[in-house]
Amino acid sequence: MFRRIALSCASFALGTLLIAAAPLSPKPQGSEIAFVRQIQADLGKRFATIAQARRAGYFRYTNEDNTGAISYANLHWRSSDPAHPSQLWYDVHGHLLGADFSVPVGDSAHAPKLWGVNPARWIHIPAHFHWVVRDAMGMKSYHATSLKAFVDAGGDPLFPSAATLVKMGKVKSASSVTHLFEYPSIWDLIVWIMPNPNGAFAEKNPLVHPTKNAGMGGM
Repeated sequence: MFRRIALSCASFALGTLLIAAAPLSPKPQGSEIAFVRQIQADLGKRFATIAQARRAGYFRYTNEDNTGAISYANLHWRSSDPAHPSQLWYDVHGHLLGADFSVPVGDSAHAPKLWGVNPARWIHIPAHFHWVVRDAMGMKSYHATSLKAFVDAGGDPLFPSAATLVKMGKVKSASSVTHLFEYPSIWDLIVWIMPNPNGAFAEKNPLVHPTKNAGMGGM
């Protein structure tokens, strides 16, 4: 999902345009209603559990964020249709919360016009890097850095190596890194799959109760 950082990046990029723009309701409008109903029914069934998500190629890459969501990605950053989200989010109990759909910025200089969704709901997320580390006890931790920092350390975005993370002092051993990937520059759309009184496009859901550790440590 990466929602909290995504929203702050969008605010920074759009600046005064966001201030001047009329607020957009987080509740689906017009043709968006059918889109939301479609994915809630479909994704809610196909990805009801983390096990189902893993079998479909999604893996965890973040800690619980301050909305109570833990994100899983499949590294397919071009969502071809509403049945193929690029990310899924679950709570700490393994309940499906929502999904992200994405389109590479290189494919579209402007926010996408897809599936009847208002283009203003798509936000731009700059490119950056994520990695997952497994320690000697088998515990995993989740981290991120900017694209610039990775490249400045000699990293190759096309062929990223854990050796770069060692050089940066981020990890002690390259062998401890289980996943390392570039999160490319994308247009991103977040949608709650579980019911949300605030609206399917809202940042937070009052029915989700983050743990006391939400939003703390790493990513």
